[in-house]
Amino acid sequence: MLRRRAASFGHAFRGVGAALRSELHLQFHAVASVLALGLGLYVKLTGIEWALVALAVAGVWAAELFNTAIETLTNLVSPEYHPLAGKAKDVAAGAVLLAALGALAVGALVFGPRLWALWPR
Repeated sequence: MLRRRAASFGHAFRGVGAALRSELHLQFHAVASVLALGLGLYVKLTGIEWALVALAVAGVWAAELFNTAIETLTNLVSPEYHPLAGKAKDVAAGAVLLAALGALAVGALVFGPRLWALWPR
C-alpha cells in the first residue's frame, strides 16, 4: 500500500515536471509564485495572508495543470480542428484566466497596503 502511494506521488510530480517543461504559461506562473513567496517573506505576511496567497497560487497552478491535461487529451483525440475541441480548449483557458485574475486580486489586497506603506512619499 505504501509503495503504491509513493508511486502515485511520483506520477504526480512527473506530471507537474512535464507540464513545467512544456508550458510557457506555467513557467510564468512558477516565476510569479517564487516572487510572491519572496515578497511575502520580505513584508512578513501574517498566517491568514500566507493562507490566502497559498490558496491563490495553488488555484492558478491547478487550473494550469487541468488546462494542460485537457489540451493534451484534446490534441490526442482530435488532431484536426473540430469546433468542440476548440470549445473545450477555450473553456479550460477561461478557467485559468479566472484563477489568475482571482490570484491577482488576492495579491493586490494582501500586498498592496504593505507596498503602499513602503513607498517613499
